[in-house]
Amino acid sequence: MSKHEVQCLWDLGAQLGEGPLWVAEEQRLYFVDLKSKTLHAFDTETGQRHAWEMPDYVCWLIARADGDGFMAGLRHGIARVWLEPELRIEYIAHPFAPGSDLRLNDAKVDSAGRIWAGSMHNTDYAQAVGALFLLDKDLSLTVADAGYHICNGPTFSRDGTTMFHTDSFEGRIYAYPLAADATLGEPRVWRQFAEGEGSPDGMTVDSEGCVWVAQWGGGRVCRYSPDGDLLETIRVPVRNPASCTFGSPDFKTLFITTASEDNTPEQLKEFPLTGGLFAVRVDVAGIPAARFG
Repeated sequence: MSKHEVQCLWDLGAQLGEGPLWVAEEQRLYFVDLKSKTLHAFDTETGQRHAWEMPDYVCWLIARADGDGFMAGLRHGIARVWLEPELRIEYIAHPFAPGSDLRLNDAKVDSAGRIWAGSMHNTDYAQAVGALFLLDKDLSLTVADAGYHICNGPTFSRDGTTMFHTDSFEGRIYAYPLAADATLGEPRVWRQFAEGEGSPDGMTVDSEGCVWVAQWGGGRVCRYSPDGDLLETIRVPVRNPASCTFGSPDFKTLFITTASEDNTPEQLKEFPLTGGLFAVRVDVAGIPAARFG
């Protein structure tokens, strides 16, 4: 794969491909098809594909620092998950009551090993009822901020002092000062996206501190400077890139998940690889994802 040549690794037609996670010791890329209730994995050395059917929406997967399984966000709760030798799920927190119209959406770990997880209304995105939760290493769960429509991201600056967090409905990424004790400062608008750019969705940071953003409806993933200036655009042959992360031994492969939802039959015909898992080689390496704990 040459640099900047976007390659489809797996044409699986995901309804809502999200949450890519690279696990270096396995040379494996995990990701979810959120609304299809399926966790997937792709082994980059062998091309082998794996899938685990989950009991409900699976919104994200995060590796644990102790290597003992994973943390996962399901529709209404956060759980410990073991995939092998067989799937096992133990819930540790329920932010929403079963049957609630609210659900979890996206999450990442900061440099201190804490999980920041967003939520949203499952169907009515105009309702600003989403919250940003903090799951600390002692498993305590608190609300860090509220009033979001569609929480996406987050990601963190290289020095850990800034959290970038998205409200996709508003087309806006916020930058929060982040203290060592997890206190959030007053947010500022880091970048407001114009209508033709697509809506900011999942994102990650590279080794130079630049932010890569998947742009739903925009058919692209873009690299921005720490100040929010556009530096690079990578076109993806789908309408809805949903998230991205770095992997491979040198961390110069950007993996991109995409979604088939929110496409007309005509658009699906125009973009036949919609919902696929993609990869592209880039010039600047990413950094390993932080782990919980």
